[in-house]
Amino acid sequence: MATMKIKKGDLVKVIAGKDKDKEGKVIAVNTKKNTVLVEGVNMLTKHTKPSMANQQGGIVHQEGPIDISNVMYVHKGKATRIGFKMDGDKKVRFAKSTGDVID
Repeated sequence: MATMKIKKGDLVKVIAGKDKDKEGKVIAVNTKKNTVLVEGVNMLTKHTKPSMANQQGGIVHQEGPIDISNVMYVHKGKATRIGFKMDGDKKVRFAKSTGDVID
């Protein structure tokens, strides 16, 4: 299985779907389903029963998963593709538009 190019905490831009052109931080990455949860994007309404954790119950708004192919990493304010290269003996991600090492 290939390595995921997007990680938790990255700033990404949605490039397809109903929330196109929105930006947000990645909350979670699901490698098995190739999806990501992005802050404030693809908001779903969930009806919850009252429980010990949530005494009131009611309607909760939460983020839904987006396919990883529909988001792009944002580097210096612009969406860019990501590549991998060896930096000495360490594998690092880099922005293909500028060639800068991300991490």
